[in-house]
Amino acid sequence: MNKCVLALGFFDGVHLGHGALLRRTRALADTLRLPAAALTFDAHPAELVSGRRVALLNTPRERAELMRSLYGIDEVLTLHFDRETMAQPWQDFLRDTVCGRFGAAHVVCGEDFRFGAGGRGTAALLREECARLSVGCDCISQVCMDGAPISSTRIRALLEAGETAAAVRLLGHPHILTGTVTDGKKLGRTLGIPTANLILPDGVLVPRFGVYAANAVFDGQTRRAVVNIGTRPTVNGKNVTVEPWILDFDGDLYGHELRLELLDFIRPERRFSSLDELKAEILRNAEQVKNM
Repeated sequence: MNKCVLALGFFDGVHLGHGALLRRTRALADTLRLPAAALTFDAHPAELVSGRRVALLNTPRERAELMRSLYGIDEVLTLHFDRETMAQPWQDFLRDTVCGRFGAAHVVCGEDFRFGAGGRGTAALLREECARLSVGCDCISQVCMDGAPISSTRIRALLEAGETAAAVRLLGHPHILTGTVTDGKKLGRTLGIPTANLILPDGVLVPRFGVYAANAVFDGQTRRAVVNIGTRPTVNGKNVTVEPWILDFDGDLYGHELRLELLDFIRPERRFSSLDELKAEILRNAEQVKNM
C-alpha cells in the first residue's frame, strides 16, 4: 500500500489504552498528511505461541469498526498469524512487513510492545531500528485507571466476573457482541416477552451468565434491550444462548445481523420455580433497564 502512519498492536477490545495510541496515530497522520492505519492479527498470537486458547473480546471485524468509528483510523490491516509469522525475526518483520508490505513511514506502538520470533523485538529496539531506516517512531506509555494499567486481560476478567460497568469504563465504550438472529424455541413469545436468539462467533468471550442492560443496534435503529446470557436453567436448557428482548419493538429479525452493546450487569442467571415467576422477574428487569 502507499505510505501511512501505522499503529502496531493486537487491539483486542479497543480499550482506552489502545485509544491513546490510536489518537496519536491519527494526529501524526494529519500532520504528515498521510492515511492513519492500524495493523492487527486475525488470531491472538498467544494461541500459537503457548498453545492456550484466548477468548477474544471482539472479532477482527468489530475491532476494525471500533477503530474507524471511535478513533478515525482510515484503514485496518489484518495480518494472518501463523507459524511463519511467529518465526519471523523482528528486524525482518519491521523491514519487510511493516515498512515494505504496508508502507509505514511512521509507526506508533505501546511501550510494552513485543514482536518477532520469541518476542525479542521490543519498543526500544523498534525505535533504534526505525531511526536507522529513517522511519518515524512513537512509543506510548501505558494508560492506567484506578491504579492499574488498562489491558485486555483485565477487561476479560471483569466481564467474566459480571463487573460489566467497570469493564465499560476501561473500554471507553459498551462491550459489543455481534451475531446473526436465528430461529429459537419461541418460549419468550408465549410469555409475551419475544426474544431474539443470537449466534455468537466462535472464539469470542462469553461474559458471566446472567441478565444485562444493553442497547440493540439493527437496521439503523438503536433500542434498549434486556439480554440473558446463559443456559436457561428454568426450562432445563443445555447450550449457551444469548437472548435479547428488545424493548418497544415488534418485528421479525430472523437472519438479520444484530449488535448488542452491553452496558451493565443486572443479576446472575438462576432457576425460577415457574414460568410465571420468570416472567415477573424479566418484566422487573425491563423496568430497571428503562430507568437507567
